[in-house]
Amino acid sequence: MAGTVAALGTMSGTSLDGVDAAILHTDGERIAGFGRTAFRPYSEAERETLRAALGRWDGPEVARAARVVEDAHAELLATFSEAGIVGFHGQTLAHDPGGRGTHQAGDGAALAARLGRPVVWDFRSADIRLGGQGAPLAPFYHHALARRAGETHPVAVLNLGGVGNLTWIDPARERPEEEGALLAFDTGPANAPLDDLLWRRRGEPFDRDGRLAAAGTVAMAVIEEFLRAPHFFRMPPKSLDRDAFAGLAERVAHLDDADAAATLAACCAAAVASGMDLLPAPPARLLVTGGGRRNPTLMAMIRAGVDCAVEPIERWDVDGDMVEAQAFAFLAMRVARGLPTSCPGTTGVRAAVAGGIFSVPEGVTLPAQLRAGSVQRRRMG
Repeated sequence: MAGTVAALGTMSGTSLDGVDAAILHTDGERIAGFGRTAFRPYSEAERETLRAALGRWDGPEVARAARVVEDAHAELLATFSEAGIVGFHGQTLAHDPGGRGTHQAGDGAALAARLGRPVVWDFRSADIRLGGQGAPLAPFYHHALARRAGETHPVAVLNLGGVGNLTWIDPARERPEEEGALLAFDTGPANAPLDDLLWRRRGEPFDRDGRLAAAGTVAMAVIEEFLRAPHFFRMPPKSLDRDAFAGLAERVAHLDDADAAATLAACCAAAVASGMDLLPAPPARLLVTGGGRRNPTLMAMIRAGVDCAVEPIERWDVDGDMVEAQAFAFLAMRVARGLPTSCPGTTGVRAAVAGGIFSVPEGVTLPAQLRAGSVQRRRMG
C-alpha cells in the first residue's frame, strides 16, 4: 500500500493496569498489516500515584502522575526502533467536555525529545474546542477494521475498558467522516467500578475470569436505580468520565463481595443494552474489545441483553487487547496527513476535525510519506 508507515500507537487506559503499544502499518485510511505489540505494566506504587491524580487538573499529584506516564512510555517505546511516527494518548485524569475540557497527563513534546522521533498527542482538545465531547476517538479505526474485514452490513464494536463505549458502523460508507458512516458514544461504566471494588475489598486488580460475579446474585433494585441516571436519557454522541458513576460504590456497599461484583457487572451489561436501543439500525453482530471481553460472566450478561450475535473482536483477526493502541497509531497517521479524526457522529463536534499536536524533534527527518501532509507541525528546538 503506497504511503504506508509503521505507526506506533499507545494506550494507558482508565483501568490503570499499564501501557499498551502496537505497531500498525497504515496510511491513515487503510490497514496494510499489524506489527509488534508490547505491554508495560504499572507497578503498584505507580498505580497509587495515578489513582491519587484521578479527577485532578493540576497540583503536585498531577505532576507526579505525568512523570510516571512519560517514564513508562519512554521505557516501552524505546524498544520499537521500526516506528516512523508515534501516537501518544497519555493518561486521562479528568474529562469534563461541558466544563473544563479534558486532561490527559503526559507531555508528547517531551516524549518526542526523549525518543528522537515525531509524536502526535493531545488528540482530544481540538474536538472539545469545536463543541465535541472529545470521546470516543477509536471509531474511525473501527470503521477501517470493519472494511478490512469485508463487512457489508452494519456492525457494532463495543469496547469494555474502565468505561464502555459503542461504535455503530456502516461499512458501505467509504470514509468514516461521511454522514451516516458512524455513530459512537459511551454506554456507561464498564470495568472501573468492578475493578475498584476488587481492589478495595480484596486487594486484587480485577475479577479474574468473572468468578466472583458468577458466584453472586444481582441486586435488581440497584440496577433499576442505576438506569434512571440522566446519562441514559441523553441522545448520542455522549461521553463520560471514569468516575461519573462513582456513587455505584455506595449502592453496593451493603452487599457481600460476590453479590456486589455480580451487580456491578450487571450494571455494565444493562448500560450496553440501553445503548444498543439508540443505534440507527440493528447491527449484524456486536464485536467486543478491551479487557471486559475476558470476563465470561459479563459477556454472558451482555449476550442475554442484546438481540444480535456477541463475539470477541478476534473474529476480525485483531488482537482485542491492542485495539485502542492500534487506534492511536491510525489516528496519528491521520493527523500527520491532515485527515479528520472525529466527526459529528462520533463526538458531536460541529464538523469533522483533525485533532492533535504533531511534535517533531529538531534534526529528525520525517518519513517521505509524512512530508506532504497538510497539518501544521510543531518543530521543536
